[in-house]
Amino acid sequence: MTEITNNAVSKESLWYVDNYIVLIDYYDRTISRIAARCVRMGNIAMEEYPHYSYILDVLEEICDTGNYILEHDELHPYVEKKIAGGIEALRRNLSLYQQELINNQTPEMLRTDPNEAKKLNEVMSNFDKATDPTVGAGMNIDDLMNKLMAENAIETGENSGNKQ
Repeated sequence: MTEITNNAVSKESLWYVDNYIVLIDYYDRTISRIAARCVRMGNIAMEEYPHYSYILDVLEEICDTGNYILEHDELHPYVEKKIAGGIEALRRNLSLYQQELINNQTPEMLRTDPNEAKKLNEVMSNFDKATDPTVGAGMNIDDLMNKLMAENAIETGENSGNKQ
């Protein structure tokens, strides 16, 4: 029963477990609040909300915090006590949050990691067009991705010799 005391866990490390739990709740409440705000703003899409990138910031912090926990085995016994389903539930949920972050990254976020554009293209190549959430929204997912990639190329100067 002294498995936890054998591994020295600092208050700073324990903070990650508590912060992860708080962030998950905060994210859910933020999504609910912004969805309601979007309705009041004329039923706009959440992605059109002027401060939508804040959601991505919270998602990124959730992912960073969750990855820290997974990398530090000494925190796993605390996760088992504080999160329903324990470390496996954390892994499953973290995977969903990471996928959500990947699916919604902005061109600015893609520029920070050159491999992200490649990862995004791989995800999009496996995308089931039958479940395309953008159908009927004026631009399908392929057109949107092409537009974003073209804008990214223009902003980074990759098309400097091409017509604009």
